[in-house]
This record gives sequence, C-alpha cells and structure tokens, in this order.
Amino acid sequence: MKDTAVAQFIPWPESVGDAKFVVAGPCSAESRTQMMETAAGLAAHRLSALRAGVWKPRTRPGSFEGSGSRGLEWLKRAGESIGVPVATEVAHPRHVEQCLRHDIDILWIGARTTGDPFAVQALADALRGVDIPVLIKNPVSPDLGLWIGALERVGRAGVKKLAVIHRGFSTLRSGDYRNSPTWRIPIELRTRRPDVPLLCDPSHICGRRRLLLPVPFAVWRGLAAALSVLPSPPLTRDQLALLAADNVADPQAPGFGDLGLAPAGLRAKLPECLGRG
Repeated sequence: MKDTAVAQFIPWPESVGDAKFVVAGPCSAESRTQMMETAAGLAAHRLSALRAGVWKPRTRPGSFEGSGSRGLEWLKRAGESIGVPVATEVAHPRHVEQCLRHDIDILWIGARTTGDPFAVQALADALRGVDIPVLIKNPVSPDLGLWIGALERVGRAGVKKLAVIHRGFSTLRSGDYRNSPTWRIPIELRTRRPDVPLLCDPSHICGRRRLLLPVPFAVWRGLAAALSVLPSPPLTRDQLALLAADNVADPQAPGFGDLGLAPAGLRAKLPECLGRG
C-alpha cells in the first residue's frame, strides 16, 4: 500500500499508485543525455522521485565535484519527461537558492553536512519560510545526537515537511558492509521521533562486491548433500530448493485481507506478548 507517512508531504506521481516510496537515479548528474536516458530507463519501475547530485563533496581536491547549477536543469527536465518529482543534495545556502530557482521538488542534506551543526544551521536559515520537503541523512559517524540535532535545527526554521534517511555509518572496522547499518541508531531515532518518516538508502549500506563469488548451482547441490550428514547442517537440500524457487509473491496473490489477517505493529503487540510471561 502507499506509504502515507511520506505521501502526505511529497508529491506522489499518479503512475506510482499504491507502491512504496522509491527514489532512484545516478549519484551525479554528469550530462543532459545521461539524465534523460536514466529517467527513460527508470520510467517503467513505478518511481516515486528521480534523484541526482549536482554538488559532490569530495574528501580531497582535484576530483569531480559535480556539474553545478547546470545539472539542476538536466535533473528537472529528466523528471518532467517521466512525470516524477526530482531531488538533489544541498550543502550551502546558495545551493538552496539555486534549487528553489530551478523548482527542484525535494532537497536532502548529506551525511557530511549533517555532522556539522554550523553548516546545518546555515541551511536551516536559508530554508526559513520555504515550503519544500527536506530529507536529512544520518551523519557519517554513528552519532544519534547529531542526527536529531540536525532534524531539530531544520524543524525550528519552520520546515514542516521533514523526513530522515538511514544510509549507514562509517567506522574504523572493516566488515561485510560498505557502511555499517548499526540499526539500533535509526530504531532509537524512530522511538524518539515517531512522527518523522524514515527512509532507507541501501546503496551505501550494501555489501562489498569483492566478497561475492559466482558459484554454479550444481556445486551448491553437492555441498548441501555433503553437509546433510552433519547433526546441524548449515545448508540443507530443502534450503537449496527454496533458494532455487522464486520467492517474490505474485502481485495478484491473496493479501492479508483475503486471508482474514490484520497486520499490527510491534509497538501495539509487544505489551501483550510481554504480559504473557
């Protein structure tokens, strides 16, 4: 069903229907052709909004730092070509001014900026009195206080259409993920601010490709057969059979209502479950 928490303040394309809120697009807007081709390729996927960065903060100078304000025109036209709103990152008050001038629909504050209270306050001041959705990514470091602080600064500037984005955190440890999800932090944020929609950006949290190796299914069959003799096999023939079958439900399959089920949130059911002890 439609994500009403987000739909209440973000323009919802009719083509999306009752789908979840999905934002996609290139990391950086590099040319008009790139943006138009990307939009055309995403048009069939019930996209909620098209995104692209035009100002790219880099760790060191000399790298490509975005196409600048000209990229806003490419982004806007690409979104119009498929009938969806567009979003981009702002890190400086002049970015806000240029986005408003180009009628950008949604703004987001990036992870590097969220971790700088001075920068967030400058953006909040530039957004004062502006009626536009603002999404705030978590800071680079796993610091809940900085994330909530950024949310409060922008909110106190009068911005009502706020949401947060969980994109994972950078840590000194090397793990399976590009950015550590550290789920306890976004969960705690939701506990403290249940009124603010939380979006997830899997592109940063996703695993490291170098850890994935292509393995023929025949090898997995042999492995499952060999492991099945163990008392608690880590992989069984039944599990392999499940992996071989498509586990995505058909859109026409019966839903909870057809089965006489009424889904409920954990918050509503937890006291009942704990009371049984």
